[in-house]
Amino acid sequence: MILETIEMLNPAQREAVEQTEGPILILAGAGSGKTRVLTTRIGYLMQEKKVKAENILAITFTNKAANEMRERVDETLKDEDTSAMWITTFHSCCVRILRKSINKIGYNRSFVIYDSADQVTLVKDCLRELNYSEKAMDPKYIISVISNAKDKLINPKQFKEKYQGDFAKSRIADVYALYQDRLKRNSALDFDDLISKTVELFREHEDVLDFYRNRFRYIMVDEYQDTSRAQYELVRLLAQGHQNICVVGDDDQSIYGWRGADIRNILEFERDYDDVHVIKLEQNYRSTQIILDAANYLIKNNIERKRKRLWSEKKEGELIKIQLAETEVDEAEFVANTISAMVRSGARQYRDFAVLYRANAQARPVEDALNRSQIPYNIYGGTKFYERKEIKDMVAYLRVIQNPQDDISLKRIINVPRRGIGLRTIEKIEDRASLKEESLYSVLIDIDGNSDISRKAKASINEFVDMMSTFRSLKEIYPASKMIEKVMDITGYLDELEKDKSEESQDRIENLKEFISVAMEFESKNEDVSLESFLTNVALTSEPNEEEEHADRVSLMTIHSAKGLEFPVVFLTGMEEKLFPIARAIASMQDTQIEEERRLCYVGITRAKEELFMTMTGKRTLYGRTNHSVASRFIEELPDDCIERLNRVQKEIPYSKASYNMLDKYTKKYMSTVNKAEMAKKANATIKEKTDVSDIDNIKLGSKVHHPKFGTGTVVSLKGPDVTIAFDNQGIKTINKEYTTIDLVKE
Repeated sequence: MILETIEMLNPAQREAVEQTEGPILILAGAGSGKTRVLTTRIGYLMQEKKVKAENILAITFTNKAANEMRERVDETLKDEDTSAMWITTFHSCCVRILRKSINKIGYNRSFVIYDSADQVTLVKDCLRELNYSEKAMDPKYIISVISNAKDKLINPKQFKEKYQGDFAKSRIADVYALYQDRLKRNSALDFDDLISKTVELFREHEDVLDFYRNRFRYIMVDEYQDTSRAQYELVRLLAQGHQNICVVGDDDQSIYGWRGADIRNILEFERDYDDVHVIKLEQNYRSTQIILDAANYLIKNNIERKRKRLWSEKKEGELIKIQLAETEVDEAEFVANTISAMVRSGARQYRDFAVLYRANAQARPVEDALNRSQIPYNIYGGTKFYERKEIKDMVAYLRVIQNPQDDISLKRIINVPRRGIGLRTIEKIEDRASLKEESLYSVLIDIDGNSDISRKAKASINEFVDMMSTFRSLKEIYPASKMIEKVMDITGYLDELEKDKSEESQDRIENLKEFISVAMEFESKNEDVSLESFLTNVALTSEPNEEEEHADRVSLMTIHSAKGLEFPVVFLTGMEEKLFPIARAIASMQDTQIEEERRLCYVGITRAKEELFMTMTGKRTLYGRTNHSVASRFIEELPDDCIERLNRVQKEIPYSKASYNMLDKYTKKYMSTVNKAEMAKKANATIKEKTDVSDIDNIKLGSKVHHPKFGTGTVVSLKGPDVTIAFDNQGIKTINKEYTTIDLVKE
C-alpha cells in the first residue's frame, strides 16, 4: 500500500519520505505537497522500517492541520494501530506532558488554561495590587511583553535583571513576577506557559526528559519556520541523542516574527545539527507558472533565505492584473464589479474568490461594495464561537467546578446570573484573599467569619458555594455534556435567557445548545470524557466551523489569515507604500522587517491558483486620514512579462471609464471559453523562457557577480558555501551562498 503511494511522488518528495535517519531539513515551497510527504513518511516508517506508532511524534501548529494529518495517516495505514502515535500541536503535546508531570515543578496537575481575556483580567488585578495606573500601563501591552519574554524563555527574575535600568520595563517586571505568582496560586497556565513550563520541566528533571526522548525516536515538525525560541528548545531537547529530527518548512513563508516566530531556527538548522540532509520541494501543484514566476522574482530580493525556485507543470495561465484606482471606494467597486462579472458569466462561483488585505481596516469599503452588489461574503477573524459571552460564561462555570482555585473564572460567574453579590462585596473578598494569600473560593467557604460582608450577601454567597459543591460532586458522575445541561438549569442561566424574548437571547440559547453538541461530539471521539479533558480540548480549539468554510461566499481576510489556504482567484488590495509594506516596517529602517513584509506579499501571491489581481489607489482614507499613495515597492519588483497594467495612464483615462471598459472586457472573456483559451495562449507567448537551474554553481574565482543588496562585485575567495566578494561600492564581504541569491554577471 505505502509503496504504491511512494511511486506516485515526484523524486524530491520520494527522497523526503525514504530518508529517515538523522537530522533532515525539508524546504517545502508553497503548494509543494508537504502534508502528503509527511503522512507518507509516517506510513513508510511504520510499514517499511517497522517503527512502532508510539515512537513517532508529529507536531504542527493548528488543530485543523493536526486533524488533517491524523485523518490522512489513518487512511494510509488502515490495517495498522496508530492510536499510540502523537500527531498533535505544540500546545496539545505540552498539555499531555504537563498533566502527567507538572507537579514536579510545583504546579497542580489539574491546572486550567487562561485565554487572552483571562490574562487581561489577571494583569488588571496585578496592577491594582501593585498600585500601578492602568492608564499609564496598558494591560494588553504588558501581556505582549510577557508573552515575548516567555517565547524567549526569559523568566521574571531574568527579565528584572535585564531591564533594571529601564524604569518602564522594570515596572513591567514587577507585574510579570506577580502575574506568574497569581497564575500559580490559581492553578492556571497561559498559552505561553504550556511551552515554557514543559522546557523548564525537561531542564530540571532529566528523568522526565529521558522518558519522552526514549519514547519519541522519530520526530517530525511541520511549519518549522514559524517556531519560537521556546518551541525550538523543546524540539532540540527531545531530539538530543537519536537525532532523528525531520523539520519541514519554508523560510520564504516566515511571516509571524511579530508574535515570536524566529526565522533563524530554519535558516540555522544546519548549524544546530550534524550531517543535515537537505531536500528541496520546489514543484508547485497549486498555481500557474506565471504566478510562480512573479513570486520567485519578488522573493529573490530577500537576503535572508535559502535558494529555491518554485515551478509548475501548469504552463498556461493569465497574466497578473494590476489596477490603479482613484480611491479606496473605487478600488472596492472594481473588486465587486469584477467578481459580479465573472459569476454572472458562469465561469466562477463566489467561493472561488478571496479578497486579501494587509490591515483589517481595509475591509470596510470592500464590505460596503459587496453589500451594494448583493454579493455574499464571509469575514475571517470575526467573533469566534468560544469568544461569545454565553460560551465563556459556561466555560467559566465548568472551570471553577474543575478547579475552585481559578479566581479569574470565579469572578466572571459569581454574580451571573445576578444573585446579589455586588462589585463592592467581590472587592472585599479579593482584599481578604490577598491578605491571607488564599484563593477567592477559600474565602467564600469561610464567609460567615468575615464581618465586612453584609448578612444578605453572606446568604447569597453560601447558596453559591452550596451550588458549586453540588456541581463538584456531580462531575464525578456525569460527562461534560450532561454537566453543561445541569449548570444551565440549576444556575438559572437558561431561564434568564428564555424570559428575555429578544433575538439576541434566542441566539445565545442556540449557541449554548450548540455547546452541548460540541461536548457530545468530543465524548463520541475520546475515551477520556472527563470534565478536565473536555476543558483542555476547549482551550486548545479555535477553528472556523465547517459551514463557514464551505458556504458559497467571497472570503475576506488579512494575508496572515490566508496562509495555508488557496483560491482560484485572489485580489491583493492596498498595494501601496506605508500600507504594504506597512509604515512601521519602513520606519524601522531594518531590512529584517521589510523582508518579512516581502515574505507576506509572497504568501499572498501564492494563494492564487489561476488568477491574481493586485490593486492600489491614488489616494486613500484610512484611520480617519486621507493621504496620497505611492505604489508599493513590491509591485515594482514584479517582472514586466508576468503582469498586465489595466489602466497604465491613469490621468488620461478617467477611472470610471477605465473600470467599466475593463469590466466589459472581462464579461465578454468569461462568456466565451474559446476566447478565454485564445487569450491564455497569447498571454503565455509573452512570457520569457526561464531556467530551473541557478547559475550560482558556475561562479569561480574572478567571476563578476551581482548581489541584490550590495550590488556588483568580484569573487576573491571560495570556501565551501562561503563566497568572499569585493564589491564595487560596499567593500569586501563574505556571504553564505545558501542563504542568499547571487547572480553571475555575464560579460
